[in-house]
Amino acid sequence: MSEITIIGGHGKVALQLCRLLSTQGETVNAVIRKEEQSQDVENTGATPVVADVQDMDVAAMTELFSGQDAVVWSAGAGGGSQERTYAVDRDAAIRSMDAAAAAGVRRYVMVSYMGAGQDHGVPEDDDFYAYAQSKADADDHLRASSLDWTILGPGMLTDDDASGAIALGRAGEDDNKNTARGNVALVAARALADAKGTTGRFIEFADGDTPIAEALDSLD
Repeated sequence: MSEITIIGGHGKVALQLCRLLSTQGETVNAVIRKEEQSQDVENTGATPVVADVQDMDVAAMTELFSGQDAVVWSAGAGGGSQERTYAVDRDAAIRSMDAAAAAGVRRYVMVSYMGAGQDHGVPEDDDFYAYAQSKADADDHLRASSLDWTILGPGMLTDDDASGAIALGRAGEDDNKNTARGNVALVAARALADAKGTTGRFIEFADGDTPIAEALDSLD
């Protein structure tokens, strides 16, 4: 079994991923910012680790990742100030990648979003710009790293029940863009369990009709 660290461990996607991985017998460490979030993490079978990645340098993160087989980034500033968005979604994410490499972790899964990239097209005066640019920069840093990376690009996140089925690719104007957080967790778990077809890929997806295992196997 693997040892996996999930950053942003109290998020809605992360808590579902913690439960999935723990049920599969993996050892899961969920990095959270607040001690009071610990019980929610423990209820999933994961181990809470209280640490604020915004304040951690590469050396501290390297120590945090020591002995781990994989790191999952599922953290975010949550729409706060532009400064905090850049500090978390770009700078801390990039430090975590450098730390994972320094710690000898090979596998890294980034939860990004559908349409992420330097061509995101978000105007600088849009409130979403800082997040879009942070994700573009962090995702590019991951692509250029030595890690066995996968970037997940779900569409608009919902709290609908996980269907276990998705549609691959960037949704068009008239296509469904909704993506259940539970489906994101299932895709992440599958990517971690069977990296062969997902390593080195940006996987954009939304809720659809193709079972997740079948959809990801089609990437081979």
